[in-house]
Amino acid sequence: MQMNERKRNRIFVFTGPDGSGRKSVAEAVGQTFGMEKVVSYATRAPRPGEVNGQDYVFVNHDEYRELERRGEFLESVEIDGQLYGIRSVDIERRLSQHDSVYLILNHEGASILKNIYGDNAVRLFLYVDRRTAEERQRNLGLEEAVIAKHLGHYERELSYRSSCEHAFENYDLAQTTYEITNTLETYLQRNLVDKD
Repeated sequence: MQMNERKRNRIFVFTGPDGSGRKSVAEAVGQTFGMEKVVSYATRAPRPGEVNGQDYVFVNHDEYRELERRGEFLESVEIDGQLYGIRSVDIERRLSQHDSVYLILNHEGASILKNIYGDNAVRLFLYVDRRTAEERQRNLGLEEAVIAKHLGHYERELSYRSSCEHAFENYDLAQTTYEITNTLETYLQRNLVDKD
C-alpha cells in the first residue's frame, strides 16, 4: 500500500462506559457507511446475544497468551481478570481493502490505537448517565456482579471523554447515529478530495 493511500485510511474508535450504547451506535454507523468492523479478541465468556466472531473472537486464556507470545496483538489490556486485544493483522488486512474501519474499545485500547495511528484514528466517545448505563446492562440480562464491576469503572471511563475527538450523549439511538454519521461525513469526504 502506498503511503499516500495509507494517510487517507481512517480508523473510527467507538468508546465510552459500559451501557453507553457504543456497540449499537457503532454497528448502525458502520452499516450506514458500509464500513468494516475489526473484531477484538476476548477471554471472557460470551454475554447473552453475543456471537463469536461478530462481537468478539472468544478464546481461552491459554490461546490468548499464545497469540500474545507470538506478538500478534497491537494492543492488549486486562480488565477484571479478562484479556482483550486487537490483532494488528486484522486492522492492516481490513485497511488494505477498505478506506475506513471501526472498532469498539475501552479507553485503554482507544488510547493505544491513537498513539499508534495518530490522526488516522478518530475517537468517538459515547455516554449516558450512570443510572441509564446500569438499566441498560440489566435489560441485557447481565449478572448483577458483572454490572457492579462495570459501574466500578464508570467514572474512569467517563473521564476519558475530554481526550476524545468527539463526544455524543446517547439516549436516542437514531438521533445519535444521525449526529455521528454527519460528523464522519466530514472525515470521509475529506478523504475523497485529499490527493496529496
